[in-house]
Amino acid sequence: MDLPGSSAPHADEGPAGLVNRGELVRVITQSLYSLGYRKAAAALEAESGVPLYPPEHDRLLLDVMSGRWDACVETVRSVAGVGDGDRAVAQFLVWRGHYLELLGMGDAGVRRAWEVLRRRIAPLDVDRRCVHCLARAMVSCEGVVAPEAVVEWRIGLFLDLVEVLPPWFHVPSGRLEYLVESAVTRQVASCVYHNLPDEITLFEDHKCHDEQIPSECAQILCGHSNEVWFVRFSNNGNYLASSSSDCTAIIWKVENDDTLTKKHCLKGHQNPISYVSWSPNDRMLLTCSTGEFLKLWNIDTGECDLKFRGSVDYIITSCAWFPNSEKIVCASSEPGSSPNRIFTCDLEGQELEVWAGERIPKVSDLAVTPDGQHLICVSCNEIWIRKLPKGREWRIREKQTISSFSLSGDGQSLIVNLNSQEIHLWKINESSAVPEKFKGHKQEKFVIRSCFGGSNSLFIASGSEDSQVYIWKRHLGTPIKVLHGHSMIVNCVSWNPSRPQMLASASDDHTIRIWLARKTRSTPI
Repeated sequence: MDLPGSSAPHADEGPAGLVNRGELVRVITQSLYSLGYRKAAAALEAESGVPLYPPEHDRLLLDVMSGRWDACVETVRSVAGVGDGDRAVAQFLVWRGHYLELLGMGDAGVRRAWEVLRRRIAPLDVDRRCVHCLARAMVSCEGVVAPEAVVEWRIGLFLDLVEVLPPWFHVPSGRLEYLVESAVTRQVASCVYHNLPDEITLFEDHKCHDEQIPSECAQILCGHSNEVWFVRFSNNGNYLASSSSDCTAIIWKVENDDTLTKKHCLKGHQNPISYVSWSPNDRMLLTCSTGEFLKLWNIDTGECDLKFRGSVDYIITSCAWFPNSEKIVCASSEPGSSPNRIFTCDLEGQELEVWAGERIPKVSDLAVTPDGQHLICVSCNEIWIRKLPKGREWRIREKQTISSFSLSGDGQSLIVNLNSQEIHLWKINESSAVPEKFKGHKQEKFVIRSCFGGSNSLFIASGSEDSQVYIWKRHLGTPIKVLHGHSMIVNCVSWNPSRPQMLASASDDHTIRIWLARKTRSTPI
């Protein structure tokens, strides 16, 4: 029989031959019922002649709720499109339900339950462990159905049967909504410029314009007197930290109108500051300067709360926070013959754990994933990943030297800048996979830093030796935007994690530029 909404072909399919009319009517009817429009749903069933459920559905439901087990099995056997394995599982579910209900009747039902197990269940082509489990239930009376729970149990049995039978047998709840949302999600995913949380309408296909991407310089920050090497927005997006070869770091406040104002200038280092790191709670900032103590700064006061370097004879090369903001990890090295070290310490500067020895690489950059589960280190042309505290280790090898890396907000992906003028994106749990590659920027001699950013971290941005900022959409290897404005090398970029329309870039021209999407452009200062 050709059932409405079955997989059988119909003459009245959609223009592309993909949408079956009966199926479409049924999912619309199910959606109307779920939205509370019962009269409209019933009217659609009557006018279309397509019932929400086929006759077998209602018959099986009635048989299950009435405990007519032989009739249930006959209905299961009559349903078209069921494979032998699924049909056996469905019959097993029916007879298991009968068996457990009989055990729930006490001694009077045990003999009958034994007959069901021997004659109905045992011959079925199902996992024998399921049969043995039911046999044990007879001895222990575990898993039996209490009389007062029979109705609820039978409803559950029917729903289990529906999962085994073909999709046309029972329209899944929310199916139409799922199909619509899937279509919208695919359109958004394929939209090159989707970045801001604009309204998504069902009345037309989704498409964004390039004005969604930060591309207009809204502000130039001139607080440093020399090359600006590093910028990083705080985790909540309310602050921006910058560091420079002028031996200072500056904390900038992001105002409500998307302008930035200077909050603190952090002074005390004697050498250029090459790196800063925000604590996850955004209350503290670490600054790292070659050959000096690591400094911990209080964001509210702008004061240095602590100076430390682990062992006196070692130079800290990089640092990162653990997610609780109470512990940091550092990499250090000694120019002589002493081994490299990676160590963790508390905010008093006390070392907690130390990894040292010949097998520890000389680390140029490191990070801890947001869940605190993995330590990621970069050394020369290798990415070293270690599951914490003392779990599995693995390495991702590049053919070229890695100058820097950046971790995605969810901790699942990382990007590395290579001296071969490429950026590679790796999944940290797929060390054997081939990376996504991004090209277009210039990088041959200097450390250039890139970042993830935008809505859901769908974009990648990078500085460049040609004084420009490059932006890619993930999964697209060529730039979708190139930002002009700096007059010298752009060393580092940072995308605001809470304001996807805002991007910062740091340059050798002594300035930081704040780039905004055109829709949110502020008055230049």
